Amino acid sequence: MIRIYNEKQFEKMRAAAEILCKTHLALRKVIKEGRTTLELDKFANKFIIDHCKAIPAQLGYSGFPFTLCTSVNDEICHGYPTDRPLKEGDILSIDNVVNLDGGLADSCWTYTIGKMSEEDQKLVDVNLESLNRAIKVAVPGNRIGDIGAAIQAYVEGENGFSVIRDFIGHGIGKEMHEDPQVPHYGIAGRGPRIQAGMVFTIEPMIAIGDWHMKLDDNGWTARTVDGSKVSQFEHQLIIHEDGPEIITDQSKYSLDESDLEFIENYKF
Repeated sequence: MIRIYNEKQFEKMRAAAEILCKTHLALRKVIKEGRTTLELDKFANKFIIDHCKAIPAQLGYSGFPFTLCTSVNDEICHGYPTDRPLKEGDILSIDNVVNLDGGLADSCWTYTIGKMSEEDQKLVDVNLESLNRAIKVAVPGNRIGDIGAAIQAYVEGENGFSVIRDFIGHGIGKEMHEDPQVPHYGIAGRGPRIQAGMVFTIEPMIAIGDWHMKLDDNGWTARTVDGSKVSQFEHQLIIHEDGPEIITDQSKYSLDESDLEFIENYKF
């Protein structure tokens, strides 16, 4: 069942999205070569809970034991934070979900560590552009299939990368994962009709090589079968009659004095 939400519910989602985006902006200031993803996870946990008085919604979700999904290089998604130091050339995707007073916000962003190879940088750039192109067709009257078709045409047809098939975007509102399912590949003109009041994510994961995945022994972390690198970007959209509102747009927000003080005083 696809739920239709109202303005009161949108406001709760926007409030959660502000904290989510501030978490990403704070992480952006502390991500660097030599830092571990486990350190980043602990930092984000404290920022969300102690500083922002919100709930890291991924922590404990279906048994997931961390605040962040930190996926590095060939890890597609749901990467476990580890004590492996980040090194130059790494691609790091951080997926974060925040719950504030019942409002949910979900977004993933890819960060690059130091100098990147030309191919790896192109992967990240194409990934972000594919998300932007998909958002443009997420308008009332179009269908969910139009989103995946736009992504696949650009990623695979124009740039020769591959779209991961096993993980998709999703509705979000009362629960973290709801209908509609939003594949990042497919045929235009198919799937549920997009209508005002829907709230869903678009989160293309794309790989340099083979799109097929394998699962680590932890039961969560998915990675490419051929070891090729992956990038992921995700936005949460509220659909209005005049088009999509990107509530997880980090450019809408900035860190205030108290946020910066938290970052400065945090001990890694």
